[in-house]
Amino acid sequence: MDRRQQKTRKAIFEAFTILLEKKPFSSITVQEIIDQANIGRSTFYSHFETKDDLLKALCTEIFDHVFSEDLMKEKTHDFSCSDTGMKDKVTHILYHLHDSRIYLKGILSCESGEVFMQFFKEYLTKVFDHALVRSPDSIPRDYMLHHTVCDFAETVRWWLRNDKYSPEQIGEFYMATTPYF
Repeated sequence: MDRRQQKTRKAIFEAFTILLEKKPFSSITVQEIIDQANIGRSTFYSHFETKDDLLKALCTEIFDHVFSEDLMKEKTHDFSCSDTGMKDKVTHILYHLHDSRIYLKGILSCESGEVFMQFFKEYLTKVFDHALVRSPDSIPRDYMLHHTVCDFAETVRWWLRNDKYSPEQIGEFYMATTPYF
């Protein structure tokens, strides 16, 4: 992608996230995104076929950064010097989600929530698969992986609805109830 295309894509993402802060995904129209981004209809459609494709691309963009192997110093948190154990990885993910909570609430409040959760679980599976070190002999490993991923995803959904705990607290709660890392 050349710089012009990157700039346009960034404008579309920014317009979309501004709209998500104001209203639910299902209420947002492509025309509103176009107007907010100050681009033409054909420009939007040259980047995304549908509003759902835009949501998928936004999730991918968010998750590629959130689930990066290298934890860096960021505005709201710094795990760059940590041991990058599972607790730190979970808390790092939670910080990013907390920073994006305003528009994530809009995404999760309607049909787009399932798209978000599907992508989220795919990324979590990759991270948790490497970290899941033990499982009772009577429980298949793939079941334990599925269980820990779904448990974390639903923890995040609950947390975003009950925004009264810090990322560290939620990380502590999750790690205390997940003994297989």
